[in-house]
Amino acid sequence: MSVAPPFPVARAASLLGFLLLLFFCVDHGVLAKELKFVTLLFRHGDRSPIETFPNDPIKESSWPQGFGQLSQLGMEQHYELGQYIKKRYSKFLNESYKHQQIYIRSTDVDRTLMSAMANLAALFPPEGASIWNPSLLWQPIPVHTVSLPEDQLLYLPFRSCPRFQELESETLKSEEFQKRLRPYKDFIETLPELSGFHSQELFGIWSKIYDPLYCESIHNFTLPTWATEDTITKLRELSELSLLSLYGIHKQKEKSRLQGGVLVNEILNHMKSVTQGSSYRKLVMYSAHDTTVSGLQMALDVYNGMLPPYASCHFMELYLDKGQYFLEMYYRNETQHEPYPLTLPGCTHSCPLEKFAELVAPVIPQDWSAECMITSDHQVLRIVLAIAFCLVSGVLVVLLFTLIRHGPCWQRDSYRNI
Repeated sequence: MSVAPPFPVARAASLLGFLLLLFFCVDHGVLAKELKFVTLLFRHGDRSPIETFPNDPIKESSWPQGFGQLSQLGMEQHYELGQYIKKRYSKFLNESYKHQQIYIRSTDVDRTLMSAMANLAALFPPEGASIWNPSLLWQPIPVHTVSLPEDQLLYLPFRSCPRFQELESETLKSEEFQKRLRPYKDFIETLPELSGFHSQELFGIWSKIYDPLYCESIHNFTLPTWATEDTITKLRELSELSLLSLYGIHKQKEKSRLQGGVLVNEILNHMKSVTQGSSYRKLVMYSAHDTTVSGLQMALDVYNGMLPPYASCHFMELYLDKGQYFLEMYYRNETQHEPYPLTLPGCTHSCPLEKFAELVAPVIPQDWSAECMITSDHQVLRIVLAIAFCLVSGVLVVLLFTLIRHGPCWQRDSYRNI
């Protein structure tokens, strides 16, 4: 008959077993979930207005670098974001820049290129052997781009897509859009006299009235007396409606296939390359615009309906957990708060990559150029008539050439030349 050990010994043995089990579970949990790849899409930092309304007393000459340029505040915003990214991924990224692991692409616009550079200055300050100038703790890091007419990835919305333009027109005529616009009709009618901008088109109101007033308020310019708090609020809401109508309200999935779905596909392909062991990259960064961030989020159906603020950042992180890949998304739209977790509809926050790919498949174009072809009856008829005209014209040219070549006029001309 065995004798039980004294209570203190038994308790110690049990406690030791518990601690070993706890250690194994914690250690296994840490090892189980491993970050493998990160994609970041961010908006540029604070800038001067792109344009302004005719009655605006603040002209382009009032801005140090003119219209559409990154401000020093914008540089500070992206330097801060770079510091945050460095801290967030301190155990994932190398301390020093490794070109094999990092890729940065920007739209071919001054403010996005400069934002990426300011961001990288904080993310990868030179250390040790990377220091090339002791009095300048900065190192050049490549930011890739293509010309705007060739950019079929980041410079959203893509305007060289007739079907998308057709969908835009349908959206503006839709009952849902008109219902949302109705409360602002009287307000919109007051804007031409106040601003000198005589179009009621929402994108124009956003870019030529609200945006310059917003920029001027940030930089402490005196606003017109009519630009009251209530007026600014209504202008912001109309701008948000303009952006929402660009990608949503009407046939959102089809719009996404022609816009943000292109970027979703690019990101998904990067992640698949990582899972297949064919890519050594750890981080891909995209520097772009509010229309790019919102376009991606609308395609993913996680858009919050608000204008993406300067230096806002959409995070997509790929993890390996117990042999399976998972994707997590976060959105950083304020510096005082950790990035907000985003959940793809139909999945959990930590979404299996295969499930993620399955859910986003409807917004990924199979043949973007073909899908961009216009489809309305009158447009199709116009194309058919144009083709028929070309064919008939070609036949007439051939007949005319034949007649000239073999007819009496040709013979007489030949006779004279003998």
